[in-house]
Amino acid sequence: GQVTDGYVQVDETPIKYLSPGKGKTAQGYLWTCHRPGGDTVYHWHAGRGHECLENIIPHDFSGTIQCDAYGAYRTYARKHEGIELAGCWAHARRKFHEGLVQGEAKQRAAWIRRQIGHLYEIERELRTSRAGPALREAIRRSRSRPILDRIHRALIRFQQSHVHLPKSLMGKAIRYALGQWPMLCLFIGEGQVEIDNNLVENAIRPTAVGKKNWLFIGDKEAGWRSAVIYSIITSCRNRGIDPYAYLRDVLTRLPSMTNRQISGITPEAWAASHSQIKELAS
Repeated sequence: GQVTDGYVQVDETPIKYLSPGKGKTAQGYLWTCHRPGGDTVYHWHAGRGHECLENIIPHDFSGTIQCDAYGAYRTYARKHEGIELAGCWAHARRKFHEGLVQGEAKQRAAWIRRQIGHLYEIERELRTSRAGPALREAIRRSRSRPILDRIHRALIRFQQSHVHLPKSLMGKAIRYALGQWPMLCLFIGEGQVEIDNNLVENAIRPTAVGKKNWLFIGDKEAGWRSAVIYSIITSCRNRGIDPYAYLRDVLTRLPSMTNRQISGITPEAWAASHSQIKELAS
């Protein structure tokens, strides 16, 4: 589950756990790391501070962390050289959806959302054409950059007009976008970076379904075990592997394996070996 290619998406979601001896639940967090095109790894921590990232992100990692505006990520980046933060346009867009109230705010928010929609249309074209990082960067610089410049000029104008109160939905949306602006623009110059954090949010979604079913987990140790299980199952599904078939095979072989052989039964290695077996069989 190590982050090795210089780009990872990170998000965290609250999960309650039973506090021993008190008969009450406390709140912990399941942190999710996703490498687009690769694995998803879950980590369990009882807290949500930047210290948690010290145990999640490898110490030798340098590159881009894509995240929301939560302050722990900025604190972590300030303390570590070689770390850049990429913002999430899905989060920014939601803020302007909330700003669609009435009058001038509604019209301005709708205009901003249309511009963001143009950015997403370009991203859809890039995905459909399966463009590589270099081509994605070139197209974003030529087509997406002017849209970003247009959005930025409008946001500055809206802010300077003082029409929208700072605590209004529209005022908060403008402040959020401008406060995140360098992070929201980073994807333009880095072709491997996505426009938003939706891939890691999709990885978190199964835990939301789980919370509705089991409400809370047993204790802190159960949180760690849950993170391991989620990591294995999600990484299997990312590679089109049946999690049950994978676990049945691995758990059968594991007792007789040495530590050196463990790297050969990760979901990535397992998928590659079974793909070769299928090719030989055909």
